[in-house]
Amino acid sequence: MIQFSKVNKWYGDYHALVDIDETIAKGEVVVVCGPSGSGKSTLIRTINRLEPIESGTITIEGGDIHRRGVDLNRLRSRIGFVFQQFNLFPHLTVLQNCTLAPIEVGGARPAQAHQKALALLDRVGLAHKADAWPSELSGGQQQRVAIARALAMEPPLMLFDEPTSALDPEMVGEVLLVMQGLVRDGMTLVVVTHEMGFARDVAHRVLFMDQGRILERAEPHEFFNHPQHPRAQQFLADIRTPFARTA
Repeated sequence: MIQFSKVNKWYGDYHALVDIDETIAKGEVVVVCGPSGSGKSTLIRTINRLEPIESGTITIEGGDIHRRGVDLNRLRSRIGFVFQQFNLFPHLTVLQNCTLAPIEVGGARPAQAHQKALALLDRVGLAHKADAWPSELSGGQQQRVAIARALAMEPPLMLFDEPTSALDPEMVGEVLLVMQGLVRDGMTLVVVTHEMGFARDVAHRVLFMDQGRILERAEPHEFFNHPQHPRAQQFLADIRTPFARTA
């Protein structure tokens, strides 16, 4: 599904991604984790060209997405993206948020788009909020609408950039449950998250990043129980320390 080959990205003098080589298979669930500033969000944002790259290639289903002449609307219509801050259109209702892209970009008939949107909102438990405004929803509800909106274009690939980090703790679970449903459906997911429980229980593989590099890649059981890279060992130790202190 996705192939990174010697991908490099700079912000001025800062080397944000360093010689990234990675393959993500169709139907795979990959969690990208690491300390703040490690390059996780930059990595995921290069997959739908929200961030350009300076060298290397990124291919999706065999096509080089950073080559000249790529139709960005078509590319992004095939890649669902769920942001940390929801990014719902505040002047549109929940239903309108979910039908805008299928109608304006996908060319769907309004009645067809409405029917599909209502089915997706029902799937995330929010069909009863179809006529509500985003400002009338909780954070967890807004994020579930954002997931439904991304799914409305029927993308084969979904990207999540820290989808629960802006939520109160009690709202995190409702979003993770929706994401687990996508996993059961066999979708390809790339998830940047600090939710290590989700990574442990749901991911097929974990990528650990620091200073713009992928330092470790492993199945969750191996990563959490037998991390190989010293930086990954330290990262997991730092996560576990607060719990050890309160035990």
